[in-house]
Amino acid sequence: MFTGLIEEVGQVKHRRGAELCVHASTVLDGLRLDDSIAVNGVCLTAVHQGPNSVSFKVSPETYDKSTLGYLQAGDPVNLERAMSADGRFGGHFVQGHVDGVGSVLRIEPQGEFSMWRFLLPPEIARYLVPKGSIAVDGISLTVVEPDAQSFGVAIIPTTLAKTNLKRKQPGDPVNLETDMMGKHIYHYLAQLQPGLTRETLEQHGFA
Repeated sequence: MFTGLIEEVGQVKHRRGAELCVHASTVLDGLRLDDSIAVNGVCLTAVHQGPNSVSFKVSPETYDKSTLGYLQAGDPVNLERAMSADGRFGGHFVQGHVDGVGSVLRIEPQGEFSMWRFLLPPEIARYLVPKGSIAVDGISLTVVEPDAQSFGVAIIPTTLAKTNLKRKQPGDPVNLETDMMGKHIYHYLAQLQPGLTRETLEQHGFA
């Protein structure tokens, strides 16, 4: 389990078949083999640690369902260690189980801040809740004005400075993980009412 608060931006050392190796420093502190690290929001298991790097084995399914298959040497990646039981909880519950891949639609500067809008697959859009949470490349963000194809988030300067978002441009792909509470509630209601849609939820005041 993660919080969506990025600890550092690492850099891809290499990607060779199933092996993904990342230059890092902060997340190596106290790291043991088989520990979990979220890489751009994808929960991966550490299989080897060097003096300034960590390696993972990535399954074909994970490559297929995330942006990890696009990574090349030198690319920046958001890194976060699994949360500890005695630590502060500042983001939201992030499992590291990516729901799908979206993309940057547009970026609108608003003084020191910026409003970003992302495209997302319709099968993910149904889980979004206004003012709810979403993880974008592992970053815990608040959903603004979601619709069937896109959603917005307000980015503060600190988030831009301390994550890989500063390198993103319109069209760039991102990993998306919706709030697990929203998914559980949606699936529970869907069992009660087959064919549940966003429109139905809106009619009953749930969206």
